Amino acid sequence: MRYPATPDGRYFVVRGRLWRMSDPSLSAPEREALVRRLMAARRSVAEALRAKDAPALRAARRAVDEAKRSLGERGPVWWNDGAPDLNRRMARNTPYAEWFAALPTEED
Repeated sequence: MRYPATPDGRYFVVRGRLWRMSDPSLSAPEREALVRRLMAARRSVAEALRAKDAPALRAARRAVDEAKRSLGERGPVWWNDGAPDLNRRMARNTPYAEWFAALPTEED
């Protein structure tokens, strides 16, 4: 994986920030379909921005949000052990801080 995933598989880290992973209970075909839907919605965001079309931009961003929620990357968490959602938090300020500090850096 290009970005390190936390040991529990809930997040990956980009530039020190945690981002929620997709729900691992999704079947491969279901996940692939949702990712295709997400990518199409992201392309629609770009098109609306280029066209300066505010209504289309709102609709496209809503489609991105819906796809990310379906993937489990937003909205209610997909785990059920009561752990809080740390999405978008800096890893160094979370319970993952020790794990994150032990990761090799690009200079290593």
